[in-house]
Amino acid sequence: MASEAEILDELRRLRARVPQLTGALAAGVDGLVLAQDTPGVEPERVAALTVTALGVAERMADATGQGDFRELLVRGVYGYVATYAAGRGAVLTVLAQDRVNLGRLLLEGRRAGARIGELVDAEAAAEAETEAEERSEATASAKPPPRTTTARPRTARAPRTTNARTTTES
Repeated sequence: MASEAEILDELRRLRARVPQLTGALAAGVDGLVLAQDTPGVEPERVAALTVTALGVAERMADATGQGDFRELLVRGVYGYVATYAAGRGAVLTVLAQDRVNLGRLLLEGRRAGARIGELVDAEAAAEAETEAEERSEATASAKPPPRTTTARPRTARAPRTTNARTTTES
């Protein structure tokens, strides 16, 4: 996946743009933490819950005809949890105080999710290309050597004899 340092930089920039954020993490759609800046919160637990919520949100969007999943917003007594699609292979989850400007949270979360998605998808594409090249090279080296044919010695044949009679009429 994308470099943890690059994703972490994006998470920190997001937290700088929205000061009321209390945490942010990026996770793969498999639930593994890619990068996190979540003081006081267990990132692995949040990532696992994010993937679970993602599955429900995707089914909800599909069942209601709303198209592909883009974002999920949960409001609690003390603040918000927002989850954004981050390309094909990741999700971004941010935690915010109750006094956050919700419009700013949604705007900046979408931007950060798009950027993280670009990083993750570009890395995944590069890995897939490398694997394809390795498979191609392995297949090429595993091919049997070309067949060499040896010329068979020719034997002299006896001339053909025919029993046909030739007649000429005049």
